[in-house]
Amino acid sequence: MTYPIIDAHIHLDMYTELQQHKILNEMNAEGVEALISVSNHYQSALTNIKLSAMNQGVKTAIGYHPEQALPSDTEINHLLELITNQAEDIIAIGEVGLPFYRRKENQELILKPYIDLLETFIQMSVKLDKPIILHAIYEDAELVLDLLEKYDVKKAHFHWFKGSYNTIQRLMGNNYMISITPDCVYEQEIQTIIHHYPLELMMVETDGPWPFEHPFNEEMTHPKMIHTSIQKIAEIKQLNETTIYKAMYENTKQFYQLDV
Repeated sequence: MTYPIIDAHIHLDMYTELQQHKILNEMNAEGVEALISVSNHYQSALTNIKLSAMNQGVKTAIGYHPEQALPSDTEINHLLELITNQAEDIIAIGEVGLPFYRRKENQELILKPYIDLLETFIQMSVKLDKPIILHAIYEDAELVLDLLEKYDVKKAHFHWFKGSYNTIQRLMGNNYMISITPDCVYEQEIQTIIHHYPLELMMVETDGPWPFEHPFNEEMTHPKMIHTSIQKIAEIKQLNETTIYKAMYENTKQFYQLDV
């Protein structure tokens, strides 16, 4: 380990309290300087705000994860009010996006209300001048890019991105960030994206507590896994690990304007 790391996307609120304490207590030992903890819904956001108050290394983003039923109008209003009230303390709007996997399970799902909700969050990110954290993969990424370009969004982060070469080119043209998960160690699709995507537009994440396979089988997803991701990125990019550590750290710190 040669440089500090930042987990650019984790659902810290979704871990058990015991797991949360374990991760927070081990941050220093594992060189983890900060965690970008995204929210799934209103209660999730409240938990992340509480965790951030407990540990200054936890940085909160507020949004509504699209891979679930649409929120009620009341919850949307509560979320938007919370974002406004917490604008000085949160670092981003997220996680937001479109329900790719939910639509695969239910092809009758109507997409328009999800697009409308995402547009509301994009408008809020522009109004508050906050980065937006996106769940937008494959063909959904093109729809999201249309909205981002409509509102001239400058700071967008496509977490765990997957998509075509043409979509990759479009993301790069907008200088949008992506983040790499530990599955880069064994997934060819992610390795190909790493090969094509510029280092200066890349971050690293875990998306914990989502579990990973092969070297991480039956292991609780922990920010320390990022060290292994960095080793793999260095191998693919044919650069030394220190270069990758520094790039991932500085990219994330600058994108999120972190004071760490």
